[in-house]
Amino acid sequence: MNLENYFISLFNSEFIGDDAAVIDKHIYSKDAFFEGVHFKREWMSYEQIAAKAMLVNISDAIAMNAQPYYVLLSVAMPRDMSKSDMALLAKGFKSIAKNYNCEIIGGDTISNTKLDITVTVISKSKKPLYRQGLKESHLLAYTGVLGKSAKDLKRLFRGGKIHKRSKFVNIKLREGFMKRAAPKLKAGMDISDGLFSDLEKILKQNNLGVKFTTKIAKEVGCSGEEYELLVAFDGRDRKAVLRRAAQSRTKLTIFGKALRKRYINRCKAHHF
Repeated sequence: MNLENYFISLFNSEFIGDDAAVIDKHIYSKDAFFEGVHFKREWMSYEQIAAKAMLVNISDAIAMNAQPYYVLLSVAMPRDMSKSDMALLAKGFKSIAKNYNCEIIGGDTISNTKLDITVTVISKSKKPLYRQGLKESHLLAYTGVLGKSAKDLKRLFRGGKIHKRSKFVNIKLREGFMKRAAPKLKAGMDISDGLFSDLEKILKQNNLGVKFTTKIAKEVGCSGEEYELLVAFDGRDRKAVLRRAAQSRTKLTIFGKALRKRYINRCKAHHF
């Protein structure tokens, strides 16, 4: 057990274990986006930082087939930020809130030595999609193209620059696919820690393993901050799910089948 999983295990709640906590018809999610951990200010504009902080949180709602409604922000700002910097930060928050029809309803601001952001999203769903629900013989698939986020992060660490449309700064969420495909999906989550690491979570929760039917390179499977969807569905619904992916113009890669065998994740832990 890594340190992140150990810490989570210290809290005994039936609501812990998914991308968000489902209580009645409300869904609550929260993520941190900290300078020096998730980004450097020289890498991104203030507007991009705020937008990504919002999107990585809304990604949890989308992964659970939920519509975000309200957002709470906690922003710790360094003293060297100007009013124009703050205005750009606010612009980034507001633009994403507008795109997803949700309202920023409050939060907290404090002075800090660096820029740290936490976002709480309150959503609703008529039928949430959980990690629990994967069964033997279900097909496993992911949306989009994986691996580019890790490549661009390495480029930034080397002092290079990345395109403004890079997934590292311009996340593409798959709400169109989720809305169409949700009735056919049995389990799912977003890919934030890398396909192989998040696959480990969903397999472990359902006491299953996987037989890979598509070869996936380690640098692709271990690439974090992709914010694509990892989903499972019955093989009998294969054509229907692929059709819904095509309707939403979403690339969908079916890479494996759930089986009763041991799965070993060989990626380095992202958190500790």
